[in-house]
Amino acid sequence: MSSTNSLTVDDLGSAAQRDRRKRILDATYELAKEGGFDAVQMRAVADKADVALGTLYRYFPSKIHLLVSALGREFEVAESVLREKPIPGDTPSERVIFVLKKTTRGLQGDPHLTEALTRAFMFADASVANEIHAVGMLLTSMLTRAMHPGATELTDDDVATARVIGDVWLSALVAWVTGRSTAAETGAHMENAVRLLLRD
Repeated sequence: MSSTNSLTVDDLGSAAQRDRRKRILDATYELAKEGGFDAVQMRAVADKADVALGTLYRYFPSKIHLLVSALGREFEVAESVLREKPIPGDTPSERVIFVLKKTTRGLQGDPHLTEALTRAFMFADASVANEIHAVGMLLTSMLTRAMHPGATELTDDDVATARVIGDVWLSALVAWVTGRSTAAETGAHMENAVRLLLRD
């Protein structure tokens, strides 16, 4: 099971392996909630998840891989919640703003965790490309579903627009995490970007 990428659920053949991956991510969440980015140390994660340190590194080659994968799981949960019922709003921009506000509120409600996940996303280099791509695809999927509920086909422009909105949102989140903007300023910046890009 050696890999330069994180092992995803699809890579793991047994229930025991999938459970081990879940325990590792759960431990990561707990440590991040307690103390943010600096609190997530690989040995501490291994101890809390009750796995050997070598096993942890086989699943996640670095702390950045681990935290970006945790961010992906956060988006998976958000996406599953959004799938449960229609997204409120009469226009694409209203629905996209609803999705981003809901996701932002969830993240801002746990600032230590959000700081850890966002910093990892900022620090990620080319070695974390697969994990970054997975996070980006989840965010794009959430946004395109808000833009065009029930659509079976999307244009290249739809996907490109969703990606730009996602980039702006992540940038606004970074500004909040680093103390360069307030929660209110983050929300206003995001809304302006969505309305300018979608113009509906």
